[in-house]
Amino acid sequence: MNTTIQKKPGYREFVTLMAVIISLTALSIDMMLPGLPEMGKDLGIGHPNDAQLVISFFLFGFGIGQLLLGPLSDSFGRKPIIFTGILIFVSGCLISSLSTGFESMLAGRFIQGIGAAGPRTVIMALIRDLYTGRPMARIMSTIMAIFIFIPTIAPGLGQIILIVADWRTIFTVLMIQGIVVLTWFCIRQPETLPKKDQHPFSVKQILKGFMEVIGNRLSLGYTLASGFISGALLSYLNSIQQIFQDVYGLGKEFPVYMAVLALSLGGASYLNSRIVMRLGMRVLSWRAITLFIIIMIIYLAVTIILNGHSPLWLMMTCFSLSFFCMGIIFGNLNAIAMEPLAHIAGVGAAVIGCLASLLSSVLGMIVGRCFDGTTLPLAIGFVICGILTATFMYWAEQNCLTEIS
Repeated sequence: MNTTIQKKPGYREFVTLMAVIISLTALSIDMMLPGLPEMGKDLGIGHPNDAQLVISFFLFGFGIGQLLLGPLSDSFGRKPIIFTGILIFVSGCLISSLSTGFESMLAGRFIQGIGAAGPRTVIMALIRDLYTGRPMARIMSTIMAIFIFIPTIAPGLGQIILIVADWRTIFTVLMIQGIVVLTWFCIRQPETLPKKDQHPFSVKQILKGFMEVIGNRLSLGYTLASGFISGALLSYLNSIQQIFQDVYGLGKEFPVYMAVLALSLGGASYLNSRIVMRLGMRVLSWRAITLFIIIMIIYLAVTIILNGHSPLWLMMTCFSLSFFCMGIIFGNLNAIAMEPLAHIAGVGAAVIGCLASLLSSVLGMIVGRCFDGTTLPLAIGFVICGILTATFMYWAEQNCLTEIS
């Protein structure tokens, strides 16, 4: 009997494939931003800030989906769950593209979020199957650097689509990407969780794993820290279309400014992947969050003095620096949180992703809904999220015997 062994992708292809799959999430958020006003008008929203719910509902589904699909990967393997997640994502895109009311749009976005959560969460577990410690932080940062490149082009791509078609075409593009990525993944990526290591699925086992995760001080503290710093980013994503177009009057040029900020984030993630092996995750994270807080306190103080109307150059300078700090922080916090959870990588990734995503999406929605025609709510949100991130990092390390590299 002939046995065909699937050839593993090389390091570069593996990193690129993982980043492209994860980018489904970024594209589903950033490509929407130019179309929010037109989308809201066509679907009859009541208040301009209500259009932000198109982002928020995707993120709510994303958070819940991680807890649903992540543990299943420990029982059925990584590949089947990633496959299922992408199919759900494509289905959500179809529902949103055909929506005739705002409620059906939000339902489609929620389903999209659930589907995108499968690949995003299970890929963390897949990487944890293959890497650990600083090498894991390195590959996560490299993937994040590629992943962050997507937001530099996604708003511009969305704007181009709106020039030649309507907002529904954006969902068609997302469906095509989902199908292409699904094909690539199925052909090239082998299963990383052997049959002998797969656990029978049970709700009791999920609850037991959940309690183990939240009972681990290091994992819980760094998960909450990740949620708060991600909350700053989602506050930005919920508010930025209105800030750039309504406050600064950039019109169709705003994707260029978003690209500059995204490049700052991606550049920092790439730098982190190059130096984390030498300096360590904890040292880099503390330096970055300290600088983040200082920068945003300075920006907040100046913004208050200027009655909420800071000049565009100042806003871009301070946010570029703060995004650079975020790029250092993101991969490291997730890697530290996952470090004690090798034996329950699927459940661990699911709980970490679910808690961080739900926390950050709620924070992002609150700050976004506070938009008042100035950058002041966003500045306040950044400062609060930064301080809470540092607080829970500090709490996680107290009386913790786990060594942090």
